[in-house]
Amino acid sequence: MADLGRRFPNEPEYLQAVEEVVTSIEDVYNEYPAFERYNLIERLCIPDRIYTFRVSWVDDQGKVRTNMGYRIQHNNAIGPYKGGIRFHSSVNLSILKFLAFEQTFKNSLTTLAMGGAKGGSDFSPRGKSDMEVMRFCQAFMNELYRNIGPHTDVPAGDIGVGGREVGYMFGWYKKMTREFTGTFTGKGIDFGGSLMRPEATGYGNVYFLLNMLATRAIDLKGKRVAISGSGNVALYTAKKLLELGAVVVSMSDSDGSIYLPDGMTGEQFDEIFELKMAYRGRIREFADAHADCCTYFPGERPWKHVKCDIAMPSATQNEIDGDDARALLAQGCFAVSEGANMPSTREAVHEFIDARILYAPGKAANAGGVSVSGLEMAQNAQMLSWSAEEVDSKLRDIMKAIHSQCETYGREADGYINYVKGANTAGFMKVARAMIAEGIS
Repeated sequence: MADLGRRFPNEPEYLQAVEEVVTSIEDVYNEYPAFERYNLIERLCIPDRIYTFRVSWVDDQGKVRTNMGYRIQHNNAIGPYKGGIRFHSSVNLSILKFLAFEQTFKNSLTTLAMGGAKGGSDFSPRGKSDMEVMRFCQAFMNELYRNIGPHTDVPAGDIGVGGREVGYMFGWYKKMTREFTGTFTGKGIDFGGSLMRPEATGYGNVYFLLNMLATRAIDLKGKRVAISGSGNVALYTAKKLLELGAVVVSMSDSDGSIYLPDGMTGEQFDEIFELKMAYRGRIREFADAHADCCTYFPGERPWKHVKCDIAMPSATQNEIDGDDARALLAQGCFAVSEGANMPSTREAVHEFIDARILYAPGKAANAGGVSVSGLEMAQNAQMLSWSAEEVDSKLRDIMKAIHSQCETYGREADGYINYVKGANTAGFMKVARAMIAEGIS
């Protein structure tokens, strides 16, 4: 860690992600002398390659704009590089390196043949017209298309990149390469996409939560659940929770959060879903229309304000700090299942584990999205389209298998399941064995 800190001093998110993994796998790593002979840990921490490029595009006023573009191809020991593309003003090399590193272990956990990658740009689609977004996506793909492919690197969506953006990028990739392949996942149903892909991350998180709760014979029905975010992951998490009888008490966006002490109704969920997905509105608009039953906290996440049994952070990295974690525990929270990537700081994670609550890190709990992306790749390769029921059944099985791996490697002497240690160790071991078998490359 000291060496990585010296070499990459301005990449705190990347260093945070690496430290979490290497400290939790230290015991098992030291059991295998071959790992050290092959300098495995350093090779695993540093990406195979990084592409950095300028993206120039023209806005609706005819002005030329410039953004940065990146693709981190982290590790392909067990399959082609696989990971999303993020368009957000916060994107930088540190964030993308942390995401690609995490993606490597997450993809390993899924039981599917996928390596780890991530990409993106500091371009934000928010407030841009469809034509501006299209021109940007095409300019982005002008630089990236040479370095991706169905057996090389398969991108997908992430924050700021939904079906619209994936469609624009896939269309331009197809034009530049003159071939139709399953190079992107998250595509539209009409051109190779998979049913259940939009729902997959949120639904998968709930399925993982159900497996966790089962280890303590806890029923989800009637439990109060706090969610952050109101994008794709958060919305489908809320939808599945409501279907299963849970009480959803919060959501948020970058402007603030709402708290519904009596729980969200199905009609209110439909209203929020339409507001965010159809109109790209703000959560405060819902709060303004429901002031009688909803409290709005401008500029804040919900964690310090909600009384909940379960927290499902589904917005962005490092949104729960130590104070937030202590506030959740004081309110009686006994389970945290992460829908976002690394939404809890190191201090918060220690608080959760020290309290011996059920705590699932994002690389395990939110792996449903990339799992269904892997299923989309399989469907594309076979030129088939599976039913929603078939995909959902496979998703449930994958999340159960991920939980089983975490339980195997994470159960401690007192019976507590340390899901951080379990997920990191299980994901690491599969990649490590492949790297050893493939030699120095």
